[in-house]
Amino acid sequence: MTSYAVKEMFLTLQGEGMQVGRRAVFIRFAGCNLWTGREQDRRRAECTFCDTDFVGIDGDGGGRFADAESLAERARALWDRDLAELTERAFVVLTGGEPMLQVDAALVTALKALGFEIAIETNGTFAVADGIDWICVSPKAGTEIVQRSGNELKLVWPQAGIDPVEMESWDFAHLLVSPMDSPVFAQNRLAAIDFVLAHPRWRLSTQTHKVLGLR
Repeated sequence: MTSYAVKEMFLTLQGEGMQVGRRAVFIRFAGCNLWTGREQDRRRAECTFCDTDFVGIDGDGGGRFADAESLAERARALWDRDLAELTERAFVVLTGGEPMLQVDAALVTALKALGFEIAIETNGTFAVADGIDWICVSPKAGTEIVQRSGNELKLVWPQAGIDPVEMESWDFAHLLVSPMDSPVFAQNRLAAIDFVLAHPRWRLSTQTHKVLGLR
């Protein structure tokens, strides 16, 4: 039996990508294979620009779940909160850190059994588990991308050492560019806009949850 380490779990609206604005339960798994999450290690990490806290299991709704069923049941309880009746399919987003360090067939089965449509946000260095309904891959320069198919490719921009044109041959329904959140965000936003103007297959994706004050 597999246990799961979850940094936080909460009900919110999806803040970016093609599912933006959709009601969702977010399960943020602890841990990542591209960075420890500790600031002293950032400069040596394979991903140096992450803006998410995924260290530990001390966040709101986080903890260690002994099995897939208990984690799925907690997610369903969050979804059902404040709903008089269920009028739409439940929606859960598996994120991190890197969720594919922990997501397995047992968890997919348990979430499906409770009626969830499942999305995942991954760096693409692991193959995504079977049964995921919506796959979002955010590739990082210098890493080997194994998952080269899915629903949306979300490229944080700008990134040195990465070739967006080569990625156009990958099997994704939607190609998205998201400005890198950093001290020079305004400059990065302009770079992302210029990129989309020059590459019409791509679409701009912004982090609307930060503008709206959502998690």
